[in-house]
Amino acid sequence: MKAISYRSYGGPEVLEYGELPDPKVGPDSVLVKVKAAAVNPVDWKAQAGYLDGALDAVFPVVPGWDVSGVVVQPGADVQEFAVGDEVIGYVREDFLSRGTFAEYVAAPVRTLARKPANLTFEQAAGLPLAGLTAYQSLVKALRVAQGQTVLIHAAAGGVGSMAVQIAKHLGARVIGTASERNHDYLRGLGAEPVVYGDGLADRVRALAPSGVDAVLDLAGGEALTVSPGLLAEGGRLASIADPSVLGLGGRYVFVRPDPSDLTALTELAESGALTVEVAEVFPLEKTAAAQKLNAEGHTRGKIVVTVP
Repeated sequence: MKAISYRSYGGPEVLEYGELPDPKVGPDSVLVKVKAAAVNPVDWKAQAGYLDGALDAVFPVVPGWDVSGVVVQPGADVQEFAVGDEVIGYVREDFLSRGTFAEYVAAPVRTLARKPANLTFEQAAGLPLAGLTAYQSLVKALRVAQGQTVLIHAAAGGVGSMAVQIAKHLGARVIGTASERNHDYLRGLGAEPVVYGDGLADRVRALAPSGVDAVLDLAGGEALTVSPGLLAEGGRLASIADPSVLGLGGRYVFVRPDPSDLTALTELAESGALTVEVAEVFPLEKTAAAQKLNAEGHTRGKIVVTVP
C-alpha cells in the first residue's frame, strides 16, 4: 500500500511517501480502506518524540489517529461491521506504528463507529479525535447540564468549535475565548465570544458576575491559571492542554477510544447538532505540508488528507 511513514523521530522532514506492506488484520480488527484522515497536533508531537515516555514506537511508524473509510475485511471474530460499511475511527493503540495516513489501516473495533450519513468523508475524518475530546471533557469530566454556564478557552479551534456545539446541545450557556477575527464564527455556533489576553478575567466576570459552572481549558498558560477564580461555588475545571490543572483542583483529560461515545457523535452529526468545518484538504503525498500548516496553529477548522 501507499503510505506516509517515518523511521526516526523528527519534524516534517522525516516523513516519507512510499510503499509499505498491507497491514495484517487481527481477529478483533477490521481492514479499512482509508478515504480521509485528519491532521491533529498530537500527530506531529508524537512524531517529534514527545510521547516516547508513554508509547513505544515500532518503526517505521505510520502517523495519524483520525480516519474515515470503508470496511474491506472484517477480522475473524468481528460481528459489528461488514464489508462495505462506512466507518469513522479514533484509531489509537498503545504503541505508535499502524496509523491512518495510508491506503489501509487495521483498526480495532473498539476504535470505530458508523460514519454519519450526512457528512462527507473529509468532514467525517475530522470528527473522531476532536469530537471525542470535547464530548468526554464536557459530559464525563465536567458533567455539564442544562441551564449551566460553561467557559471554553480556545473555542474557535478544532476541539473548541465542537465543544461549543456539544455544550449548546446539552442546554448550556457558552462563553468562548478566541481572537476577535473568530468572534462572528463563535456567535454563529451559539457562543458568547470574549478576547483572550490581559483583562480576560474581568471580561468573563462582566458576562457571568456569579461565576461559571464549568471551565474547559484547551489552551493552557494564562487562560488556565485565571480559571479557578472564575468558577462559581461547586464549579468544575478540566484541561486537555496542561496537566498542571491537577494542582488547581481540576481534571486532566486525555481522550480515549470509545465506540459508544463515537456513536453519540455520529447521532449528533446526523441530527444537525454538530457540524465539522474543513479548512483545507491535501492529497496523501502532501501530508508533510498539511502537518506544517497544522503546527502553525492559526487554522480554523480541520486539516484533512485524502487518499485516492
